Amino acid sequence: MAFLAEYGLFLAKLVTVVAGILFLVAGIIAIGQRRHKEPDGHIEVKDLGARFEDFEDDIKHAILPEDELKALYKEQQKAEKREQKARKKNKDAEPERKRIFVLDFDGDIKASAVDNLREEISALLTVAKPQDSVLVRLESSGGMVHSYGLAASQLQRIVKGGLPLTVAVDRVAASGGYMMACIAQQIIAAPFAIIGSIGVMAQLPNFHRLLKKHDVDVELHTAGEFKRTLTMFGENTEKGRRKFLQELEDTHVLFKQFVAQHRPQLNIDTTATGEIWYGTQALEQSLIDAVSTSDEFLMARRADHDLFLVQYVAKKSWQEKLGVAAEMGIDKALNRWLNRFATRFFW
Repeated sequence: MAFLAEYGLFLAKLVTVVAGILFLVAGIIAIGQRRHKEPDGHIEVKDLGARFEDFEDDIKHAILPEDELKALYKEQQKAEKREQKARKKNKDAEPERKRIFVLDFDGDIKASAVDNLREEISALLTVAKPQDSVLVRLESSGGMVHSYGLAASQLQRIVKGGLPLTVAVDRVAASGGYMMACIAQQIIAAPFAIIGSIGVMAQLPNFHRLLKKHDVDVELHTAGEFKRTLTMFGENTEKGRRKFLQELEDTHVLFKQFVAQHRPQLNIDTTATGEIWYGTQALEQSLIDAVSTSDEFLMARRADHDLFLVQYVAKKSWQEKLGVAAEMGIDKALNRWLNRFATRFFW
C-alpha cells in the first residue's frame, strides 16, 4: 500500500509539472502570435476548366482502346500547335479570353457565409475585367433580415462593378435567399429547386402564465413606449401585439419593394404571398429566367471561357480545429448508425 501511495504522489507531481510546462508553452505561443499577427485567412483559386479536362482525360483513358487514344492525342497536339501559331500571328487582333468567377454561398439563419463572401468579392473585383462575369451558386432558406440585407448588398457590389452576375439555385433560394438572388441580372434554377417565399415571419414562446402559476414575477423596464413590444416572460399587451404586427408588415413592404425594384418583370402582388414555387413553376411566375443547373451553365461555357472557383479560407484556431474534428467524428458515427437503422427498418 505504501508503494501505491508513493507512486500516486509521484504521478500527481509529474502531471502537475507537465501541465505547467504545457501552460507555459501555450502562453509563449500566444504572446508570439500577438506580436506577429498572421492574416485571418487567404484566397484560394481553383481552375474548374482544368478540372473538367482532367475528368475528360480520365474517362477517355478508361474507355478508349490504346491505338485510338494515341491517335486522339496526336490530333490534339496538332490542334494545339495550330492554335498557338494562330495566336502568335494574330496576337494583337485576338480578343482576350473571357473568364467566369464562381462563388459559393451556403446560407444559414444568420447568413454567416457573408463573412467569406465579402472577402471573395473584394478579391475578384481587384482583377476582374469588363469581359468577365460572375456566377454565384446560392443555397439558402433565408434567415435574419439584417444579415441577408448585408449579403444582398455584397452581391450588389458585383453589379455596381460592371460585371454580369448570374445566380444559380440548385436546391433552394427562399426568403432572404431569394432577396440575394434577385440582385442578379440572370437567375437560373434546377427544375425542382425551391424559389420564392417572399414574406416575413416571427414567432416566440411566452411563459408568463407558467411563471405566474408558480408565483414567479418578471419585471421589464423600458424607456420608450415601444422599446419592447412582445416579450417571452412578461405579460404581452394587445397594444404591443398590434405594434409588433405593424413592424412585421412594414418589413414585408420593404422586402416587396426591394424585389420589385430588381425584378420588375414579375407580378409582386401575386408572388409576395410567402408561397414557394419549384423551378419550372418559378419560371412561369418570372421569379427566375431559365431552368438549368449550375453544372449545365458551366459546362456550356467551358469551351470559350476560363472558369475559376474563388474561395476565402478563414484561418482556424486550434480550438476550432479540435471542434471541427470532433464534429466530423460525431457526424460519421451518427451516419453509420443511421445507415444501419435504415438498412434494417426501411430497405
